[in-house]
Order: sequence, then structure tokens, then C-alpha cells
Amino acid sequence: MIYFVSDIHLGAGDAKQAKRTEQAFCRWLDAIAKDATCIYLMGDIFDFWFEYRRVVPQGFVRVLGRLAQLFDRGVKVVFYAGNHDMWCYDYLEKECGIEVVRAPRVEVVNGAKLHLAHGDNMNIHGDPMLKLMNRAFRSNVLRAIFSWLIHPDLFLKFGQWWSGKSRKSHSTENITADNLHYLVDYAREHRSQNNDVLAYIFGHMHLPYRHTEDDLDVLFMSDWSGARATYIVMDDSNNLELKTFDIDETVS
Repeated sequence: MIYFVSDIHLGAGDAKQAKRTEQAFCRWLDAIAKDATCIYLMGDIFDFWFEYRRVVPQGFVRVLGRLAQLFDRGVKVVFYAGNHDMWCYDYLEKECGIEVVRAPRVEVVNGAKLHLAHGDNMNIHGDPMLKLMNRAFRSNVLRAIFSWLIHPDLFLKFGQWWSGKSRKSHSTENITADNLHYLVDYAREHRSQNNDVLAYIFGHMHLPYRHTEDDLDVLFMSDWSGARATYIVMDDSNNLELKTFDIDETVS
């Protein structure tokens, strides 16, 4: 079985909320370990991740340990960096065996072509300010300046504040299916030129949803802040299904 999950936002909220999320995600990883052949982490797994050359954010040991164990057992783990955790170097690859992908791409999964992406920085041609901000955040020059001039404690504190502000803007209380149209439009245009793509999988918007029309299939996953999280499973016959996981069950 192949699993897709996104927007865990590890470290988000107060200490109690952060612990709840990490325990739930560890329990989910334990549950799927029995039949997973590949796990796709579709961005914003961390609420904020800024990796210096020799310094990484504190915490998440249980999650990273489980992902490393899965890799050691032969499970492929692929991480599509999101807008909250795109500032990584090679720590996840070297320490945990995770393949890091930094841009959307069409990937052959179990013999079928899937378009995979976190969902940020896509089809934003009509928003020049957002394009400018995304370009700045992805600038290697600015990243190097931050790394050299700002102490990790200060920058991580700022980053956590900024991430919290951004995350709240994607609250499911404010998001409806209409807010997903820009990614559906992107998928529709892309598939008009790539008619062998089976489906499009996104996170980012925190709203579980499936849009189908003619030969177009677009799936969105939820975040992990509510009572249930929505993820995607792909079986051996390449059927895709949105499934839910109870966050607040007793932790095993």
C-alpha cells in the first residue's frame, strides 16, 4: 500500500497541542507500518523547519526515529517540502533516509503517473505580492544571510511566530471548496497537455476534498489540528481513496 499525508504541522500550538499531534502522527505511522511500501509526506510536516548547516530544530525525535526505522525496513519515504518546511539541507536524507523533493513533479507510482505537490506557489500569476514573497522565501541568498547573521534561537522563534500566523489563515473555518479552484484550474490545464496523468494530489489548503470531472481527478488532504485527519491510500490496483484517522484515540 502507498500512503500520502500532509500538513501535520509538528510543533504547532502550545505544548499540549504539539504533543497531541506528534503522538497521533506516531500512532498513524505505527498503524500503516504493517503494509506500507511507500509513504509520501506532502509538505508542512513541520510547522516550521529552518535547517542550518550543522543545526536543526529541536524536537520531533519520535517522528524522525519512526521514519528512519521505516526506511531501514525497506519502506520508501518521500518528502515534498511545503511552505512551512522548505528550508532543509540534507539532514533528513542523511539521518533518516528520506528523499527530499523541492518542487512539484509528475512521478510514476506503482506504474501510474501522479502529479504530486504540496500546493503552494502554484497558479498564482494574478497575485504579484504573493509571487514576490514566495521568491524571497525561496532565495538561497536570503537564506544564507539569515544563516550567517541571525542566531538560531532568534530566527526559530521568529519563524514559529510567522508560521502560526500563516497556518491560521488556512483554518478550515475560513476555507471552502471554492478556495481550491486555483489548484483545480492548474490540474485541468496541466492534464490537457498530459492526458496520461492518473490523478493530482495536493495538501496545503487543509481541506479534505475530491474533485472529479471527465478524466480529471484532484485530491486534497486535511491538516492534523482537528478531531480527525484525512490522508490518501493507493492500493495495488492504483485505486485512490481518501481515508480518515481519529486523532484523539488512546495512544498506544
